[in-house]
Amino acid sequence: MTTATMNGVDRYIEAARAATAKRAELRARVRKLRFDTIAVHGMYGLEEAFAGGQGGIVEPIFPSTSQAYRDSDEMEAALSYRIPTWCYSRIHNPTVFYLEETLALLESYGCAADATGLCTSSGMSAIKQAIEPLVARRGNEPINFISTAQVYGGTFQLFNLRMAERGAEVRWVTEPWKIEAWEPLIDEHTRFLYAEMPSNPQQACTDLEAAAELAHSHGLPLIVDATVATPALMRPLAHGADIVVHSLSKTAGAGGNAIAGGIVARHGLTARHLDDDQRADYALWLKLWPFRDSGPCMTPISAHYLLNEMRTLRLKMAQMSQNTMVVARYLADHPKIERVDYLGLEHHPLHELASRYMKVVDDETPAYGHLMSFIIRGSAADARVFFDGLQRTFRATDLGRIKSVATIPAISTHQQQGEEGRRLAGIPPTMVRLCVGAEHPADTIDDLDQALAQI
Repeated sequence: MTTATMNGVDRYIEAARAATAKRAELRARVRKLRFDTIAVHGMYGLEEAFAGGQGGIVEPIFPSTSQAYRDSDEMEAALSYRIPTWCYSRIHNPTVFYLEETLALLESYGCAADATGLCTSSGMSAIKQAIEPLVARRGNEPINFISTAQVYGGTFQLFNLRMAERGAEVRWVTEPWKIEAWEPLIDEHTRFLYAEMPSNPQQACTDLEAAAELAHSHGLPLIVDATVATPALMRPLAHGADIVVHSLSKTAGAGGNAIAGGIVARHGLTARHLDDDQRADYALWLKLWPFRDSGPCMTPISAHYLLNEMRTLRLKMAQMSQNTMVVARYLADHPKIERVDYLGLEHHPLHELASRYMKVVDDETPAYGHLMSFIIRGSAADARVFFDGLQRTFRATDLGRIKSVATIPAISTHQQQGEEGRRLAGIPPTMVRLCVGAEHPADTIDDLDQALAQI
């Protein structure tokens, strides 16, 4: 029986199988392209453009809340998950799909394993969605997970307070670059290992390959927040990580037009506490079930902004890394600066470790990103004088912008975790976080110089 002679639901299922197979063939071809080509085109090629995009050369925006169906049979097939569907924008959206595919292809670039992407309404939403099924309680057994102490303030709160409310204990690793610091914290109740690399703002790093090997030896997944590096500089899946999370609001969306998050999970991830169908394609399972029920979907407008931002991701990351290195060298020699934490500086204790993992993709030139922190020599009041004296650098809690942005973490991004939490994470009140943009570094240095002169 051919598709044309089939009746009812089966006709739609067979047509969907053919379309899915065709898309899989296209995706296999796209995976063989270079990083920049994937970033520019993603899964939106000529055929896609003429099939549903009116010939437009960029991905169309689908602002509609829901999808219409041809008849009751198609609706039944779609809503029973027997054919691909986007049905409702709380769950999925065609524009968001293009971004998810691009992100997954970039994160799995150079990796033998394939992966699926899932985009969310924010970076914190991505982290929460990624970890919640892993700490699901079965019976009354205790639950714990292990994380680097050097994480974004919102992540610290999520782990330290919100997960504690659910009965999941976080165990902090204060020296995550030492693999021997992780193992004693693992026991039969541990659910996953989590690292932020490089960390915001302290520049902490983890030996990803060693951490992945350790996690897998215990049947656990390794989750990595790679927001600062982006896949242009580091792709944790290629080093054994199971799940990568991003605040796409930040570096990937350097223009600052969208709040968004992303999850990329390898197929067949290691996780002894998940069922087979969950491990097989974790990101897709998240979308079809828990994500559907909680509804943290990204807006199509945000996806459109981010697709266009990511087309030049490698170029921007290479340029901002170069600019940051120039600024870091200037600050390292300044008499009013006590210490500069930037992984690109040769004297940084984690420089060698970072150099193993952070390189411009398809270039292999070591590059360390746009984020640094430095300690003002003096008091917290002196740090405020410097900060208030900036004239061109924006004072904001944002990071990863094409424009340079600075903040004092102790009074902003990490204020909520309290003095003890900041001590644990290594964030003194005299620390300034600086994210260097694409301006000429000499102009950025001039601004820093005049602000330092006011102390």
